[in-house]
Amino acid sequence: MARRAGVSPATVSRVLNGNYPVARSTAERVHQAVAELQYVVNGNARALAASSSDLIGILVHDIADPFFGVIASGIQDAVAEGDVLAVVCNTGSSAERELRYLKLLRRQRAHAVVLTGGSSNDPGHRDALVSQISELTATGAHVVLCGRPPLSGPDNEPLPGVTAVDFDNRDGARRLTGHLVALGHRDIGYITGPEHRTTSQLRLSGHLQALADAGLSGERCPIVVGNFDRESGRTGVGELLRRNPDLTAVVGGNDIAALGALTELRARGMDVPGDVSVAGFDDLPFALDAVPTLTTVRIPLTEAGRTSGLFALDPARVPAGGVLPIRTELIVRDSTGPVAAPGPGAR
Repeated sequence: MARRAGVSPATVSRVLNGNYPVARSTAERVHQAVAELQYVVNGNARALAASSSDLIGILVHDIADPFFGVIASGIQDAVAEGDVLAVVCNTGSSAERELRYLKLLRRQRAHAVVLTGGSSNDPGHRDALVSQISELTATGAHVVLCGRPPLSGPDNEPLPGVTAVDFDNRDGARRLTGHLVALGHRDIGYITGPEHRTTSQLRLSGHLQALADAGLSGERCPIVVGNFDRESGRTGVGELLRRNPDLTAVVGGNDIAALGALTELRARGMDVPGDVSVAGFDDLPFALDAVPTLTTVRIPLTEAGRTSGLFALDPARVPAGGVLPIRTELIVRDSTGPVAAPGPGAR
């Protein structure tokens, strides 16, 4: 190529990398040679020379889950501004696979990595995760935690090179259950997600706080554990009704579980919200199309994804302290209503 353009190899490198001033006429000759030879930059060689590549890894628990699809789409929209390649890695909610992907991305000298959704609170996994992230950032990569609480090192200090876009799951769940309490509900069931996930724990904590504030607990407000999926919502609401047949409200740990609960309640001939109010969390696109429309807590997932992508692309955009809290919003729709007054036909 240098021979074709009539310049030195060093000049070709300067033009293609854009890291050194070159005369316009010289640059034009190099670009013309690139076009004529259909030259493509060797990404591996460039990464080796620069200690970084044009790769951004996006780790999701389940790409088929709209929650992660919306976030990943927002990230990719943002990084499209740069000359980078965004690769989505589906962990299948496996802690071991998450660590393996981080190691592989470090081998590829990734420019940045975005980890989405809740993390495992297992102490062994947390230590291994901190170790992998520390090795990754030591290569110059930036790590963004989107929808995860901030991570700290062994000395409880923030990890360098790590940014947290932190969803306010706890307060959102507290306000959601508080909404049901304000409607007169006292028999409220809850379908949580996997017990080891930070998202599940934070949302359940907010729910329990609202119950405690109202002086509610015990058998009247049963809790079942699910997997944040439709089947967990369907079977979960059945178990809740078995434990307390007088339930007047059910909260799903996410919108998908709430949708499963709606389906099961309809199958049992129960009216929502006449017999049982139902609420979810996330405000996924289908929440507005559910019958009845779903009361939920909105997380601005697309915006959070875009912001995470911009942080991954350019760490200079990261706010002081390395943490960006994302507020949630209570969205009241048709699936929740006041407790039905006692009377003929009322449960």
